[in-house]
Amino acid sequence: MSIDFAKTIATDLNIETRQVAQAIALFDEGNTVPFVARYRKEVTGGLDEVQLRTILERVTYLRNLEERKQTILHSIEEQGKLTEELKTAIESTTVLQTLEDLYLPYKPKRRTRATVARERGLQPLAQQIMAQDVTKGQPNQFALNFINDEVKTSEEALAGARDIIAEIVAEDANIRATVRTRTRAEAQLVVSVSDASKDERGVYQNYYDYRERFSTVPPHRLLAINRGEKEGVLKVKLDDPSDELIAALQKQMITNPKSVFSDHLRLAIADGYKRLLAPSIENGLRGELTDLSDEHAISTFAMNLRQLLLQPPLRGKTVIGIDPGIRTGCKVAMVDKTGKFMGGTVIYPHEPQKKRNEAKTILLKLIEQGAEVIAIGNGTASRETEALVAEVIKEVPSKIKNKSKIAYMMVSEAGASVYSASDVARAEFPDLDVSMRGAISIARRLQDPLAELVKIDPQSIGVGMYQHDVNQKRLGETLDAVVESAVNHIGVEVNTASAALLSYVAGISRRVAQAIVKYREEHGSFCQREELMKVKGLGTKTYEQAIGFLKIPDGKNRLDNTFIHPESYPVVERLFEYLDVKGDERDLPTKIEWLRKQQDLRDLADLLSVGEPTLADILESLAKPGRDPRDELPPPLLRQDVLTMEDLTEGMVLTGTIRNVVDFGAFVDIGIKQDGLVHVSQMAEKYVRNPFEVVHVGDIVKVKVAKIDKERQRIGLSMRDIG
Repeated sequence: MSIDFAKTIATDLNIETRQVAQAIALFDEGNTVPFVARYRKEVTGGLDEVQLRTILERVTYLRNLEERKQTILHSIEEQGKLTEELKTAIESTTVLQTLEDLYLPYKPKRRTRATVARERGLQPLAQQIMAQDVTKGQPNQFALNFINDEVKTSEEALAGARDIIAEIVAEDANIRATVRTRTRAEAQLVVSVSDASKDERGVYQNYYDYRERFSTVPPHRLLAINRGEKEGVLKVKLDDPSDELIAALQKQMITNPKSVFSDHLRLAIADGYKRLLAPSIENGLRGELTDLSDEHAISTFAMNLRQLLLQPPLRGKTVIGIDPGIRTGCKVAMVDKTGKFMGGTVIYPHEPQKKRNEAKTILLKLIEQGAEVIAIGNGTASRETEALVAEVIKEVPSKIKNKSKIAYMMVSEAGASVYSASDVARAEFPDLDVSMRGAISIARRLQDPLAELVKIDPQSIGVGMYQHDVNQKRLGETLDAVVESAVNHIGVEVNTASAALLSYVAGISRRVAQAIVKYREEHGSFCQREELMKVKGLGTKTYEQAIGFLKIPDGKNRLDNTFIHPESYPVVERLFEYLDVKGDERDLPTKIEWLRKQQDLRDLADLLSVGEPTLADILESLAKPGRDPRDELPPPLLRQDVLTMEDLTEGMVLTGTIRNVVDFGAFVDIGIKQDGLVHVSQMAEKYVRNPFEVVHVGDIVKVKVAKIDKERQRIGLSMRDIG
């Protein structure tokens, strides 16, 4: 590992070079980000997961850049054109775009007009024109020397020479950098309508005649424009300061206006700019801004996904899951408190069957059998089904235990159909049809969002915008990292976790996850962590990375139900000796809390021969054994009655759940068919630059109805002046 990489990254992140170097060394040894973040704090100086992932991405980029440099240097050297100056320029750059600009004149390319001109022997004429040292005579006289079988006239010779010069201008790294900088800063993005007939719903109407400074176009707007262009609705171009740039290039390059070739040089520069340089720079800048917009959209999706995965579970409840439908009916599945499928059926309360009373009777019977909560998918016919469920709850017989606590919740069914048809679903429920599996998934999402959502491709979980337009490979990598982070943040009960959930634990592959489940099925539950070493394919390194995140609640060793890594168990033993406890006392958490308040952490760490960060984490785990970070969040918002658009009045204050956060605001489920929008300007009394400063997916918020548009089924909400 080059120390220069560590220095470069440390400067970018404003942290110590030593921290970066140590982190890179740990990654090179095969350690995962979650493991390093939690269990190697002393080594990295306490770098958090975000910093570590950034370091890993940056070092990967720089190493790839280094490989690309070597490939380019080898290519240019083979051509016999590698000078010391060029070599130094290539070796010193840290930006891929600059590197590619330097390589462009030497890059093998398809036949161009300049290539043809060179083949016809016109390179010397182009060099003579660029030298600008001939001040007497006519250009045609000099061009006559280059007439041959392929070049018939002096005009053809001069035109070919100009083609060579145009390409030289367009491929000059310094010129490209100058033009790129000015175009990026000064160009306007100009959008016009191409074919309005392809925009039946008027989605892109705002962009039919639109202009904005390129450098200020926000990510969500650029992605919308790109999509409109891709669908053939819009035409997009950059309006750059071309006349000024051409004049500046001509002034820079024409050093002797008295040269007989000055007019030809002037024409070649203008042609090089218009035909070659400007289109290339435009494509590059649009690609660059699209990449930045992609990163922004992916980052937004990732933040929303993390919050969704970390929603608090609804523990200890028997749940009815309903996958709403109209013609094919609503699929109903009941799962017990552990998520085990208890049975399912289909009801037909809506058009065309309209068996509403029969449907209500079936749901009431399931409630009598012990169901406490109803989870309703938010797809087609969801609000009609919600109205049915609200009626059923009102009609629950008074003899039913906990009658007053029976409630329902709308649950996002994004990705449920993907899960239903997946190999995971088929393995879980081989005898059930696809739609019934979807109803089970909806019920389980309420019981434990993380455990159920990990079974679905993260890209299919609808908490982003333009997820189908951005770089899919990058999106997939980022979202997988988010799921991995969330799973390891919560920890996994190894005796109940599915293979899908286990596969996101640090260091565990899909194959090893399946092997754990298979071993569990054949040998029964794991009694202690070290038994996992018996699982086929789970080696020493995998055990080291994963074991701290795998919990055994009722195992032989109480520490196996904490985030304390087995490598630190000797430290815990020394701590227990110091406290004169065995470790199984009921009041141990209380004693640990007292110790945390009374004892100096540094002194205690020295006494126990352990680092301060590790000791702090050990004490946290002992003070809150079996802790699930999600339990500290507000519980999900359950409802017992339904609202309609007609029930709303401006000024009404309601409680809702944040369903999606985007650049311009947040969508809130307030219990009616359409989510309302809190625009970013309505989120707080103060100015809010980024909605994530105020809200996250899953937050329970008070909102005021600000505007009702019944015609377009839109609701404007405000979080200001609630009182």
